[in-house]
Amino acid sequence: MALNLPMYRPARNAQIFRYLAFAGMILIAPLFFVGGPGWSDGPLFKSAWNLGHILFFALSTLAIQPWRIWTGWSLWGIGTLAVLVLGTGIELLQHGTSRQMDWQDILRNQVGVWTILAVRPRASLTRQVWPLRLIVTALLVAEIGATARIAIQQYRVSQLLPTLYDFRQPDPSPFWDGVIEPVTDHAINTHNRALRISLSTARYSGVSLHNLPEDWRDYDRLVINLYNPQDHPLPMILRINDMEHDLGDNDYNDRFNTRLPLAPGPNQFELDLDRIRTAPKGRSMNMQAIRRLILFTVALPEPKTLYLRDIRLE
Repeated sequence: MALNLPMYRPARNAQIFRYLAFAGMILIAPLFFVGGPGWSDGPLFKSAWNLGHILFFALSTLAIQPWRIWTGWSLWGIGTLAVLVLGTGIELLQHGTSRQMDWQDILRNQVGVWTILAVRPRASLTRQVWPLRLIVTALLVAEIGATARIAIQQYRVSQLLPTLYDFRQPDPSPFWDGVIEPVTDHAINTHNRALRISLSTARYSGVSLHNLPEDWRDYDRLVINLYNPQDHPLPMILRINDMEHDLGDNDYNDRFNTRLPLAPGPNQFELDLDRIRTAPKGRSMNMQAIRRLILFTVALPEPKTLYLRDIRLE
């Protein structure tokens, strides 16, 4: 009869909770090496995936319960050192796979274990518990907040159509790769904002719009407005591909490629989306999953500059 007394229920529930934490840890562990975001995945998936480091080490701490052995500074110090060694080992092992090393993941690992230690009565330090809790809370909020900001950013990107880029953005780096920066209107003698693109003498030099609205199905034309400040023509190449191409072998005939001969001054190009849809050999481009738009040049004899004034669908 004594085993059924209410005082035994909290202990039994705690044991069940520990088993669940251990099961979650076992299920998540393989994901450090299998699956996860690839180079072509969007920023929101990558940011949300990174939060898994916090979850895994929080569950691991709940499953192992190191406060049964240590308390106070010993617990925090040994726990931090153990996670540092384990996290560094994971990053080094990932370096030999298709996954990329990210040393910020080591901090996320620590946030996971610190979050649990900060709320455990026996794991907390008597005098320093509230400052520690505030620090850990700030770190946790910063990580979750970063993912939330990216989620808001990606929602806004999805709502941009028919525009493919918001020229009001102060920083183009979350959307573009390459040497590109926003400029004020006096730089190109127009009331519209623009992006200045700097081209080098490398074999391939240009910019890539990799974070853009993906669903182009309801439109007929792509319009690109470029300004060439040189007093001579500037040969450019436009490349567009979908997600399937990114996940494939990067074959030239599996994407859309066309030349854009820029005369001095303003240039506007209107491209029929049917040309883009039928460009891949042996298949149709997925107009619901456009992944990348690249403007580049080949082997310039000297560095050049051009301005992107507008890029939209009609």
